[in-house]
Amino acid sequence: MVGGFKQYRLVDWATQGYLGLIALLALWFHDDSVPFWRLLVATHITGMALVHLLILAAARWPKQPVLNFFRSFYPMMLYTGFYRETEFLNRMFVGGYLDEAFIHLEHRLFGFQPSIAFMEWLPYRWAAELFYGAYFSYYLMIVGVGLALFLRNRSQFAHYLTVVSILFYLCYLIYVFLPVCGPRVFFEDFPHLGLPPDIRALGLAHPMPEAVANGFFPSIILLIYRHLEAAGAAFPSSHVAVAVCTTWFSIRYLPRIRIAHVVVTTLLCLSTVYCRYHYVVDVLGGITMALVVIPLVNRLYRRLEGGATAEESP
Repeated sequence: MVGGFKQYRLVDWATQGYLGLIALLALWFHDDSVPFWRLLVATHITGMALVHLLILAAARWPKQPVLNFFRSFYPMMLYTGFYRETEFLNRMFVGGYLDEAFIHLEHRLFGFQPSIAFMEWLPYRWAAELFYGAYFSYYLMIVGVGLALFLRNRSQFAHYLTVVSILFYLCYLIYVFLPVCGPRVFFEDFPHLGLPPDIRALGLAHPMPEAVANGFFPSIILLIYRHLEAAGAAFPSSHVAVAVCTTWFSIRYLPRIRIAHVVVTTLLCLSTVYCRYHYVVDVLGGITMALVVIPLVNRLYRRLEGGATAEESP
């Protein structure tokens, strides 16, 4: 079993480290806000064992296509679960959500709330489809760039998966310690938030325009958020951070789509505010997160995994 650690890559150490760290945090710091902490700890420990067994099995049977597929993509299969569980962990260290401070910061920076005003400036169906479509493209970027690189060059895919995964894990850790819900607090009820009435009233007079609410892409995003969103996971915007990261890999490895990718990512950054899911500060935090983490992980990746970032196609 111990010998299997020789088969570990940087992304495996990062994933196992994240699984173990969250299990330890839940074990040591759980309180009444984490009612299912035992299940969470057990799930993470089981996950660590299954990941290890997968790595061992893939090393023993390297030509088994199903094993190789799961060996290559298993971190992507964990992103949604890791994201959702931050909602159940983010009040262990902070009693409530920190939106009031972010709302005041937005007002000091801009003199108004961009996350409320942007949609009112463009309350049109075409604008809604454009921005919500750009917001939805986030999911296509993660899988699409990953598949393109997987089919083009496995070394480039391994590089991509490592950087994207570590970026996700760092964002998730911040959500645990710095819970911010985002502009949805103006329009929805969040337990333990306690927004003062004057702040909450800012959004009540600005409902979603009918032309926006009835759009195709708005309906899809609203459905996704109804079932998969995690309260308190707004700062920094992982939507923005990961979109910037996928764009970096397009520029480096997929030049045919680089211009289109840059355009869509720019629209996505704007859409997070237009769609009222993020404050502008969240967007700036996501961009900063990507600009800091990408070069740091690249350097670590080159040091630990050598020439695996070679750009030539097979």
